[in-house]
Amino acid sequence: MKHSQKILSLIIPEEMMGQRLDHALAHLSDVSRSRIKELLKNGCIEQSNRTVILKASSAVCAGDSFAITLPDNRPLELIPEAIPLDILFEDEYLLIVNKPAGMVVHPSHGHDTGTLVHALLHHCKSLPGINGVERPGIVHRIDKDTSGSLVIAKTEAAHHGLASLFSEHDINRQYLAWCKGVSRWNHQRIEQPIARHHHHRQKMAIVSTGKMAITDADVERRFDHQFSRLRLTLHTGRTHQIRVHLAAEGLPILADSTYARNFNPGKSIPEPIRDALSALKRQALHAETLGFIHPITQEDILCQAPLPADLTALNHALEQM
Repeated sequence: MKHSQKILSLIIPEEMMGQRLDHALAHLSDVSRSRIKELLKNGCIEQSNRTVILKASSAVCAGDSFAITLPDNRPLELIPEAIPLDILFEDEYLLIVNKPAGMVVHPSHGHDTGTLVHALLHHCKSLPGINGVERPGIVHRIDKDTSGSLVIAKTEAAHHGLASLFSEHDINRQYLAWCKGVSRWNHQRIEQPIARHHHHRQKMAIVSTGKMAITDADVERRFDHQFSRLRLTLHTGRTHQIRVHLAAEGLPILADSTYARNFNPGKSIPEPIRDALSALKRQALHAETLGFIHPITQEDILCQAPLPADLTALNHALEQM
């Protein structure tokens, strides 16, 4: 069967004049630079109205227009795996799981086993007609090293209904984060646009030309003027949104290896806290609450994922300060 294709049309703005072609197209399209280079090699990128050989290192000019042809990814042939799931809610249409930190949501290069999708295929046996086989039923994600609640559709109707709720931001999503530092505010609405980092393509950043992201931040507790526990409510769902927004506010999430500098607590920090921080192998971020109107039954759904052991230990240690 021939796979469908998606074509992106991009125009180079004045502020990107002189940049490398791969860098400029990656920034404008949100496609990785390595993928751009592969597409160039395969002849999938053309400069409108010009027949030229394009190179990744070519300098772009303001007003240059490009067409990028993106073939759909081939579906992966997945083998269901009997991985235990912590199920918070389930009916015939959808389920909500408490995803553990360290579990990747869906397969990708380097993560072809042990993902949530592999576990779902075993638990649900069949998830036909939903987004192909690469992401059956998945309508949103949480980062590999973030724990917490995630909803999955079990039918095509539920999938379309949930996708609509997320598109309209009609979902109650609340996270808990433990941060280094304290704020001067008790409540803050953070409205900052997010896009790929100009130089580090694995990171996101506050970028004026990015997509607007909105996070409501409420301080639940301050710990001895050194740490904070915040409750975050998402109104948009950009990649790494909370982590980027809090870092920009000077409140980096503890143990976030991407957006926080290495933090080595000195002896002035009580030993139980040092031990809890040392044991923390991922960012201290948990997707606690997920609430919405069931797209099929119209009932109110509200789930709260209990804290995992590592964050429970961290929170307990901090509360003893």
